[in-house]
Amino acid sequence: MIDQQKKAREAGDLGAIEKHGVPTGRFAVNPYNGQRVPIWVANYILADYGTGAIMSVPAHDERDFEFATKYGLPITQVIKPIDPAVSQELPFCSEEGVLINSAAYDGLSCEEAQKRLQEIAVAGNFGEPKVTFRLKDWGVSRQRFWGTPIPIIHCESCGLVQVPDKQLPVVLPDQIEITQQGGSPLSRVPEFVNVACPNCGRPARRETDTMDTFVDSSWYFYRYTDAKNANAPFDSEIVKYWFPIDQYIGGVEHAILHLIYSRFWTKVMRDLGLIVNDEPAARLFTQGMVIKDGAKMSKSKGNVVSPDDMAEQYGADATRVYSLFAAPPDRDLEWQEDGVAGVSRFLARVWRLATKYAPLARTARGQSVEAPAGLSLKLLRKLHQTIAKITLDFEGRWHFNTCVAAIMELVNEVQAADAQLAAGEVPAPVMRELLRSLVLLLAPFAPYLAAELWEELGEKGSVLRAPWPQNDPALAKEDELEIPVQINGKLVTVVRVAADADAKAIEAAALAGEKIQLRTAGKTVVKVIVVPGKLVNLVVK
Repeated sequence: MIDQQKKAREAGDLGAIEKHGVPTGRFAVNPYNGQRVPIWVANYILADYGTGAIMSVPAHDERDFEFATKYGLPITQVIKPIDPAVSQELPFCSEEGVLINSAAYDGLSCEEAQKRLQEIAVAGNFGEPKVTFRLKDWGVSRQRFWGTPIPIIHCESCGLVQVPDKQLPVVLPDQIEITQQGGSPLSRVPEFVNVACPNCGRPARRETDTMDTFVDSSWYFYRYTDAKNANAPFDSEIVKYWFPIDQYIGGVEHAILHLIYSRFWTKVMRDLGLIVNDEPAARLFTQGMVIKDGAKMSKSKGNVVSPDDMAEQYGADATRVYSLFAAPPDRDLEWQEDGVAGVSRFLARVWRLATKYAPLARTARGQSVEAPAGLSLKLLRKLHQTIAKITLDFEGRWHFNTCVAAIMELVNEVQAADAQLAAGEVPAPVMRELLRSLVLLLAPFAPYLAAELWEELGEKGSVLRAPWPQNDPALAKEDELEIPVQINGKLVTVVRVAADADAKAIEAAALAGEKIQLRTAGKTVVKVIVVPGKLVNLVVK
């Protein structure tokens, strides 16, 4: 442990060192609710956050959670995740949740609460919203051989002289000796260094520093649009067609340097009139890392799992589906080989189900589903609910893990009716729609299996080129909904209400529940927060 703490200090990772703190005996007053908050001095607060006191949130920050646990400080959860697929364990941190244990703000989304609290701070003259930018200095030049030459010539008479356009590009020498001497290796290549001044013709010296490779990565993707242009970096009209990029996807290591400076470079080129877009990309998505044995997968750590080995043992589809299912794409994924095996078994279940009823589905080609009822209606309702959820999660939020979970739920429900299906209680057109849509939903996640099943169903062409299934809201609509009911942010019971029930009807059903009446007897219900179709939260004192 001592060695780990030493390495953490040497690496400058304050978040990884052992947490120590000293109570000052003083308190700060929370201006929103008047509560007194104890002030501690701690050793892990990052200087980047600025001067002054930092509000600790132990239920929603890993370092604060560790500190509070060590010293027995209160840990109050104030955000509850909406997505059931998100881990409920503390510390929980997500923008996709609702406030709990926050008095009058209970039930608000994080975004709504932020706006409301900002307005209150401004009105109360004790705070105001502010955007903080953290940016480190960037050295453009380096004394090394590789990198783009800086097109400057040093002349004793003329000073710094730009290399004329007709002499560009400055080409690095092919042969160069890399030694342990200091300075740029280019400075020891006379035929590269010694040139005539473009202005006066006298002997001069070429700049031997080269630009950091981040200079290239800040703009080279613009060059891709017009890579063979010999007269300019690119044609502005061509770039205007392609930019801004619709979607940028990158790891967290791209959050600085490349990503930031590509934005700066874009704004410089905009100001120079080379382009018209203000940003290089319209949307940013930062993906998580794959973790194994508690550390990021890395060849240097020897904890890399070969995708080829996984594909050989479990199949490429199982490996792919597990990667998408094990965690949301914006979070780290803890690699577990047992998880790949589990997904492989699930895909085998899909194969058996689809191939068992494919002959029946093939007989219904060209037939439409008419007035489904009973089991047919139940299964089609689940199918269209699944289509709606996956379409939203896939296109709108990229929650691939919940997409896979929804497919699993659909398969489970269909398999649960296997005896009735085998008895012929579901007509062939319904079976065809179920299996055909299931294969289409599975295709982005398990393309090889989907392609095989597409042929089994007698479909023509590539499954990946087939139109995406469309949700029928009328079929997807439930007659009743189950609404969770909370008291002060803690789940107490679930009530069933009509699917079209309004807020008043939902509130009445919640208050009429036996468990709610027992828990509120002799107490005052201060406020009832109803999120239609989602939840009811009672603030009780």
